[in-house]
Amino acid sequence: MGHHVMELFRLNGRTALVTGGARNLGRDMAEALAEAGADVAITSRHLDQAEATAEALASSTGRTVRPYQLEVTDEAQVVDVIGRVISDFGQLDVLVNNAGNIQHSAHLEQRTREDWDYTFAANTTSTFLCAREAARHMKPRGTGTIINIASISGMMGKDRSIYDGLDMVGVTIDYSAAKGAVINMTRDLACYLGPHGIRVNSISTSGFERNQPEPFLERYRPQHPLGRIGEDGKDIKGAVVYLASEAAAWVSGHNLVLDGGFSAW
Repeated sequence: MGHHVMELFRLNGRTALVTGGARNLGRDMAEALAEAGADVAITSRHLDQAEATAEALASSTGRTVRPYQLEVTDEAQVVDVIGRVISDFGQLDVLVNNAGNIQHSAHLEQRTREDWDYTFAANTTSTFLCAREAARHMKPRGTGTIINIASISGMMGKDRSIYDGLDMVGVTIDYSAAKGAVINMTRDLACYLGPHGIRVNSISTSGFERNQPEPFLERYRPQHPLGRIGEDGKDIKGAVVYLASEAAAWVSGHNLVLDGGFSAW
């Protein structure tokens, strides 16, 4: 007999690490993984934020949730923290490479080489470093799942006319390039690690509603066939549990797009 379908989504007995897991999508994914039965490690550059989130999620889910301070652009910190997570929990089954950002937004003509280098360090190099350290643990065990958080900005060019007349710049060229690199890194990691029983996938989302100016939202929402943009606490949770679980046991090298149909136009 096959597995009961709902059991395929359970993560009991597994340990997940979510980088940048203290707030926004990272918090949502950490919460979802814990709700599905996993014990969870979350990292943040700000230990107090990680501690507060870990305490709240442990209380609400009944799972073990531990906080760690991590600057993902620092290779030595990545090696140390992932090593400590494995030591503290005894194993690492799921890595969610969520941490990433840009220091500030500006038009192409104002972007500097330093901006470019930082954006790639924070979004692409950090993903490589964390995946490498996780793989070193997962390969001998012959199992594991890596989920890289990318963006639809890494899939296509952007219509920046929605920012006309607003005090907004939007997604930068370097961010789009960095997330595009994450998507293709995911594909090749899946090929490299697949023979060792490790699945690697990415998630690319459209924008989430977070107190942006209403004139911008009025332009942006209709660009999505579903008529809305992402909602925190809801729209990414099912996707990360699916990719982390046995429900996706035959899914690897895939970029799962969560965009309300934005990329289907």
